[in-house]
Amino acid sequence: MDIIRVLQQELKIEYKQAEAAVRLIDEGNTIPFIARYRKEVTGSLDDEVLRALDEQLRYLRSLEEKKEQVLSSIREQEKLTPELEAEIRAAMTQVAVDDLYRPYRPKRRTRAMVARERGLEPLADLISLQLAKEPVETLAAAYVSEEKEVPTAADAVAGAMDILAERVSDNADYRTHIRRVTMEQGMICSEAKDASAQSVYENYYHYQEPVRRCAGHRVLALNRGEKEKLLSVRIEAPEEELLRYLEKQVILRDNPYTTPVLQDVVRDSYSRLIAPAIEREIRNELTEKAEAGAIRVFGKNLSQLLMQPPISGRVVLGWDPAFRTGCKLAVVDETGKVLDTTVIFPTAPQFKVAEAKDTLKKLIRKYHISLISVGNGTASRESEQVIVELLKEIPEQVQYVIVNEAGASVYSASKLATEEFPQFDVGQRSAASIARRLQDPLAELVKIDPKAIGVGQYQHDMNQKNLSEALQGVVEDCVNRVGVDLNTASAPLLEYVSGISKPITKNIVAYREANGAFCDRRALLKVPRLGPKAYEQCAGFLRITDGTNPLDGTSVHPESYAAASALMERLGYSAADIGRGGLRQLGKKIGDYKRLAAELGIGEITLRDIAAELEKPGRDPREEMPRPILRTDVLEMKDLKPGMILKGTVRNVIDFGAFVDIGVHQDGLVHISQISEKYIKHPSEAVSVGDIVEVKVLSVDVARKRIALTMKEIL
Repeated sequence: MDIIRVLQQELKIEYKQAEAAVRLIDEGNTIPFIARYRKEVTGSLDDEVLRALDEQLRYLRSLEEKKEQVLSSIREQEKLTPELEAEIRAAMTQVAVDDLYRPYRPKRRTRAMVARERGLEPLADLISLQLAKEPVETLAAAYVSEEKEVPTAADAVAGAMDILAERVSDNADYRTHIRRVTMEQGMICSEAKDASAQSVYENYYHYQEPVRRCAGHRVLALNRGEKEKLLSVRIEAPEEELLRYLEKQVILRDNPYTTPVLQDVVRDSYSRLIAPAIEREIRNELTEKAEAGAIRVFGKNLSQLLMQPPISGRVVLGWDPAFRTGCKLAVVDETGKVLDTTVIFPTAPQFKVAEAKDTLKKLIRKYHISLISVGNGTASRESEQVIVELLKEIPEQVQYVIVNEAGASVYSASKLATEEFPQFDVGQRSAASIARRLQDPLAELVKIDPKAIGVGQYQHDMNQKNLSEALQGVVEDCVNRVGVDLNTASAPLLEYVSGISKPITKNIVAYREANGAFCDRRALLKVPRLGPKAYEQCAGFLRITDGTNPLDGTSVHPESYAAASALMERLGYSAADIGRGGLRQLGKKIGDYKRLAAELGIGEITLRDIAAELEKPGRDPREEMPRPILRTDVLEMKDLKPGMILKGTVRNVIDFGAFVDIGVHQDGLVHISQISEKYIKHPSEAVSVGDIVEVKVLSVDVARKRIALTMKEIL
């Protein structure tokens, strides 16, 4: 197999792009490094394409290894023919290889194996040839043997039929056809194990849908219902059509003695051996595709969440709401440093509202708080009501934001939080995290397992290894796209920088604590275990502000410093101009990029990247994202009326729609059919997590806490 050619075709890229990307990956380069600093080599493949290529490359190489193992096994059995070897080498999937290997794979003791041990294979061959001129039972009489445990002719026929049934089942062509027909014409069906029981799976109590049309979220819902023993799920294939197909392949002539026997063989082979296996394979394939789709959606949502713009330059009060144990507060200054913590009890059962307001007023005046970040968990609604009342009573201009606190409790109880805030309890840590995730979502959320952030669907039902790897890749891409301040970044943030492992992260932090702030990027080479290769991978993503070399505060890679300096000198700039706000007119002065790139000895793409960075040094790509809605008043669910038009923030995007926070503590659902006037296959084509959107209320069900919204026909 030409793996490069397969990658080219599957990813729809040039052959030389695939070849270059594979070579760079094999050389130990990370995806962010290749995407950012090897554009000339790959033809500007982005990190999304590169990650897909890397994943498919590993699959194809694993497939090639499996082929070699299969060929070796069959060769050892002395059953490998040139034709079979060619078929195996041409196979493009693991399933195809498994089908071809099935007749030769060592099996557990089967009925057919027992029959062969009893000497019944010649009888099976006689039946298979369909040349019998007397009843099969008469032929079988010769194989009756007490010694071989074949007491009657009927037992001999049954054993021969077991052998033939296994042969039919092991035929790769038959299985391929049956699998394809079942996928195209089969129905996936489910029934309730107890139809009288109420559950979230009521839509699936009497459900059927063509296999080929079953959406990923429905596959995952069926799987979960089955796992929870509330549903029984099966695939109904066009059985009679498939039996006729098998009979046509197996029964080559009409023989009154063998035809009835072979018809029974076909039915037994299909119902006992083929159909259950095909159903498992199709269910597995549906699940894998559903999980892959859900992981992609989760990854996109996570990326949008991490890339939300930071709200800088403001003192924030983090508010972790609760009832019995009180609301935990943490005041965080502009740099993220915790200035104060306390607990108030404005909610049930204490209802110490006046006392809580008095504490809040003192904190706001003392620390000049201008923003309150409130977690959206238990008692959030009651806390918001207190905050709105408070804001009407004070002269200070203070706003509040409801923040998704998913993962805050996970972080606050973690070893990392204990090391970061040893003097605080779990609630105070959580409040600090809620404040910081508003100031810099990326820096704070990297401390939490991505799976706990809660912007996916059915994440607990998926292959956890695949989910973790995909989400780690998303976080890595986001961190490196933004860049990291080498002198202020936390250890969890540094761990996601290209080329930096956990041990190296610890060494960087230890070096920083022992020697003070890094003055230039080259000093990284003094960090233990951070060698030239790791330096090459990480240097461009680590920023040093106010260092000895202004280029260290940009995304220009050290390998391009000479070219960047020559460029500035040629156009009448100096490195000092970078620190004065950038070289604003540099791009216009360049003119002919291609010619200048050749003169500087670099690629045109690299020159354009350097010029863009020097014009706006240290530009944060998150600035382009929509900012969160800051509120000063409260809206309750009972206030909603059909037809109302509101602004909201997209909190989650899933296969069947998007959940939008409109400020009532119950996210409304915009069904996929209500997102766009145009046809869209998936909600992510139109909306992303963090988007600020206008929605119209369609219906409100207060009892069931359901709000239906639309984004269509809004004037």
